[in-house]
Amino acid sequence: MKARAAEEVGIKFKHITLPEEAEVDEVVEVVQKLNDDPDISGILVQLPLGSHVGSVGESEVTEAVSPEKDVDGFHAYNIGHLASRASNPLFIPCTPAGVLRLLESTGVTITGANAVVLGRSDIVGSPVAALLRSRDATVTQCHSHTKNLPEIVKNADIVVSAIGKPHYVQGSWIKPGAIVIDVGTNYIPDATKKSGQRLVGDVDFESARQIASHITPVPGGVGPMTVALLMVNTLKAAERQWEEDRSRRVKPLKLDIKEKVPSDIDIAMAQTPKPIAQLAHEIGLLHDELENYGKYKAKVELSVLDRLAHRKDGKYIVISGITPTPLGEGKSTTTVGLAQALGAHLRRPAFACVRQPSQGPTFGIKGGAAGGGYSQVIPMDEFNLHLTGDIHAVTAANNLLAAALDARMFHEATQSDKALYNRLVPTKKGKREFAPLMLKRLKKLGIDKTDPNELTQEEITRFARLDVDPDTITWNRVIDVNDRFLRKITIGQNPTEQGQERVTGFDIAVASECMAVLALTTDLADMRRRLGSMVVATSKHGDPITADDIGVGGALAVLMKDAIKPNLMQTLEGTPVFVHAGPFANIAHGNSSILADRVALKLAGTEEGDSPDRVGYVLTEGGFGADMGMEKFCDIKCRVSGLKPDATVIVATTRALKMHGGGPEVTPGKPLHDTYTKEDLVTLEEGCKNLVKHIENSRKFGLKVIVAINRFASDTPAELELIRNKALAGGADAAVVSNHWAEGGAGARALAEAVVTTCEGESNFKFLYDLNLPIEKKIEIIAKEIYGADGIELSELAQKQVETYTRQGFSNLPICMAKTQYSFSHDPKLKNVPTGFTIPIRAVRLSAGAGFLYPLLGDMQTMPGLGTRPGFWEVDIDTETGRPIGLF
Repeated sequence: MKARAAEEVGIKFKHITLPEEAEVDEVVEVVQKLNDDPDISGILVQLPLGSHVGSVGESEVTEAVSPEKDVDGFHAYNIGHLASRASNPLFIPCTPAGVLRLLESTGVTITGANAVVLGRSDIVGSPVAALLRSRDATVTQCHSHTKNLPEIVKNADIVVSAIGKPHYVQGSWIKPGAIVIDVGTNYIPDATKKSGQRLVGDVDFESARQIASHITPVPGGVGPMTVALLMVNTLKAAERQWEEDRSRRVKPLKLDIKEKVPSDIDIAMAQTPKPIAQLAHEIGLLHDELENYGKYKAKVELSVLDRLAHRKDGKYIVISGITPTPLGEGKSTTTVGLAQALGAHLRRPAFACVRQPSQGPTFGIKGGAAGGGYSQVIPMDEFNLHLTGDIHAVTAANNLLAAALDARMFHEATQSDKALYNRLVPTKKGKREFAPLMLKRLKKLGIDKTDPNELTQEEITRFARLDVDPDTITWNRVIDVNDRFLRKITIGQNPTEQGQERVTGFDIAVASECMAVLALTTDLADMRRRLGSMVVATSKHGDPITADDIGVGGALAVLMKDAIKPNLMQTLEGTPVFVHAGPFANIAHGNSSILADRVALKLAGTEEGDSPDRVGYVLTEGGFGADMGMEKFCDIKCRVSGLKPDATVIVATTRALKMHGGGPEVTPGKPLHDTYTKEDLVTLEEGCKNLVKHIENSRKFGLKVIVAINRFASDTPAELELIRNKALAGGADAAVVSNHWAEGGAGARALAEAVVTTCEGESNFKFLYDLNLPIEKKIEIIAKEIYGADGIELSELAQKQVETYTRQGFSNLPICMAKTQYSFSHDPKLKNVPTGFTIPIRAVRLSAGAGFLYPLLGDMQTMPGLGTRPGFWEVDIDTETGRPIGLF
């Protein structure tokens, strides 16, 4: 009956059947999963559960149902609240509610009426009595031990029987004109029925109908009404769940703002983060979608994307900046401060998406990347150190591939074709089989055979020998430490390697293509494909050699299977932050992961019927200036993801703009020149040209532009107003002064309001170039349109590489320009907006797994070194508390 009724009214009905012998704890486990399932509005436990389950077990199961999904109304929470005059239950039990609805349909006045309820069960008798009392009836509740029952019933204006005895109440008991509601369900023998029995009520219907003004039949009376009220309760549950989900908000953490801003580490350590499970609940994640790593950080399962696939994405904003200088513009701090302003002060769903920092800079000179002042990601020590181990997973995968490549070259150099083939495809228990990846290589070679014994000698040679050209190897080992002495090394010097020496080097871990793959992958299958497609060298015949050719692609995916899940953390004000991936912003695209952005956009997204003010905002940070991080975000990341950004926030400071305007060089350890600490409108106005160029570039992607002027204490009102006016005149949609470093989210409230206003309407995003253009033409478009160059000049090597990649089928990949971050040009000394220059393309390299080509515009350093006084000098640990000291 319930299933049919649900289908009739359009409610989805899921019937979960369990074995009759299922134990109570097994049933409870199923119930708890249904409690956590947001697609389930109501849960019904169809009693009895089995002959081995008594009343205590049944109670344990019904009590396991969440009160919010207890559409039967059987939970003690709902029964208890029904009995109290001071509170209201979430649900009224369906049968009692049906009884009341039937009474109301007769037009009887319940107030002041004498009502007799036969039965005192928790699911019918007692709730009916409580409902009638709440309507001001005078209620007498009877049971099997009540004396003089006929006389009591005779005085009743309303009789409700739920005593469980067939034909127990006789017509002679009924007061003339009384209303009789028969809730009894009893079976009596009946030879005329196929089943040999028929269903009757507690009341002798034939005798009572002659006296009562209204009487319900059995079957066909209270039963159908009970089912109807069950449907009503289910609708109420769905509506309540919808409202609760839509009204869910992040509960901000309060900041203790000091007039004199303490150090970053002191501010971070003074704030107590909320448990990450609490934050996850606040943003709408389910328990099963969270994988805790300690108390304050967690990984998020990608299954959330399937659950929320129907949602319309939130607003998507890339945070970029002017051309960087040693003085910095505070891009990370602005990302966090703006997220705090949107989430904690405007109370809009807001997510910051940032890269995971490398430990190289953390212990080197740059320090951490958690933001600063009162706009930080916390716990900042965990953020800047191991986090959840993603970088270590990338390191392991990268180095496994390096080891596999060198081992394969060694074995090919020291074995005959036959010996090599026999070891690659050995006979085991009399049977010889290709590994699955070997079949892929056979197909690539055009060998349509699956039996290892059928290959010809020529096919054996082609299959077994990769014939790597050592001069073409592009794959280095990596480590997440600044170590200048690993930049160039010789390997294979031990006698056991039989003279197979070669010169190679180490990169820092975040420069690995595995990291770029992690950042650009869209799901696990895509990551597996990308890792297997990574090209590590070229054969002596000119063919690209991939990780899958070496047989290690699957193993790389296994090493990175957990790293693919985004990491959830929080800001100082308790708003959510996704920290995931950390590719270099010069030889790679310098953005956090697509998956983190997609998860955030769905959590910040809207359901059908949501009001416009429910839409949330995702702030994703692009590395370095807008000419690098933002351009690559648009032309590489958005091509892969299919996502359309709504706007960009360009961060600028007076000091950095003054440096572009011709201000003196800054020397570490020496006081700043007066130009940077006092008002200098002339130098500042000249430097604003750099900001305007970035605004113009952003417009070429169809993006709306908001300029965030990151305020310093030494800035004067005239300087701040000059930047604002120049930005607006240069094409910005808004330009706002922000003081989030000193004030947290409150200091970025005006900036947040500008973002909300500017992002109204649909995105007009577009790409800068067509992927089908020749490689050289795509490079030229970026150089001219974004950098302002007169043109490009390819070296002989670069020209040859372009021809090779075109022949190998890689010409339709996007371009990832590898150049200095300190200038629009290839020369870091050319500040502001240089003109009249030609970009030299020294070489063009391939990241086939990540899916881009990267032209080298100069010497790109992929392994930083340590200075004379690295940051690690200040770092220690408080042995009493276990907390880091002097980390930043």
